[in-house]
Amino acid sequence: MSVAKVTEIIASSSVSFDDAIKVGVDRARKTLKGVSGAWVKDQKVVVGESGITEYRVDLKVTFVLQD
Repeated sequence: MSVAKVTEIIASSSVSFDDAIKVGVDRARKTLKGVSGAWVKDQKVVVGESGITEYRVDLKVTFVLQD
């Protein structure tokens, strides 16, 4: 039997929401062992004089606890 935990992280990118998700998952995998999934809880943008300057995602990352 496995036990999993969910943690919430916020990631950003100047390129796109997809890139922000990739940045967040890649960073989570560097710190957490057993990452098995993630879902996007929320999306936001930062708007400046020239338009959208940053894409932000609030991710819920699931990882399996080690024995």
